Amino acid sequence: MTEPSVLELRGLSFRYATGRLALDNVTCAISAGERLAVVGPSGAGKSTLLMHCNGLLPVPPVVRDEEAQVFVHGLAVTKPRLREVRRQVGFLFQDPDDQLFCPTVRDDVAFGPLNLGLDRTEVLARVERGLAAVGMADCATRNPAELSTGERKRVCLAGVMACEPSLLVLDEPTSNLDPRARRQLLAILREFAGTLIVATHDLDFVIDLCDRVLVLDEGKVQADGRTERILSDPLVMDRHGLEVPWRLRAGRTS
Repeated sequence: MTEPSVLELRGLSFRYATGRLALDNVTCAISAGERLAVVGPSGAGKSTLLMHCNGLLPVPPVVRDEEAQVFVHGLAVTKPRLREVRRQVGFLFQDPDDQLFCPTVRDDVAFGPLNLGLDRTEVLARVERGLAAVGMADCATRNPAELSTGERKRVCLAGVMACEPSLLVLDEPTSNLDPRARRQLLAILREFAGTLIVATHDLDFVIDLCDRVLVLDEGKVQADGRTERILSDPLVMDRHGLEVPWRLRAGRTS
């Protein structure tokens, strides 16, 4: 029996209350272990797409699960199933301050596992593993407000990873990071064994991390394929407000 895709979008469309159509009949499937980058100009619908992966935006009511537009491991992302879906999907927001609100790093990382209903022993073990995975174990008792942007992003990532999701969704993860913090984040994500979806303008980061690229523009899928093939296509890139990365123009991917 064929395993269901980790994430499947079936003709996903979404219109904001302002009337703006942000997503227009988006269809794609992501298999286990894939690392997908969603790229495109500002306002293309990238963040909107990501926020549908675990129901952060309102999902339309459906009579039957088969009528849904978003599926995670074969589960329809509908209101009755949101808790079950969110156990599988970890979301890293662009701004770490959207995720950090506890007095200590340890408390922030523990927040997600506690809300999964895990016992204290398991929560503490997950917090320890999560902080160790992002190199922040020495900061467990510190106030997140005292940390740099890169450190706060790593704390957010530790909190997401402590929930042990099978799908990790990241919105502009390298935004406002200096080169060292960016390298640290890249190293952490390369070690993640699950499935990744990244929305970003950082195309060098995409080359280093992702094996597949989806180009989104005006809410529609404009191109979808292997990273090097899509990002080195000058016609596709120029048409959708992007530039071929220098590394690919020069024939260098390392």
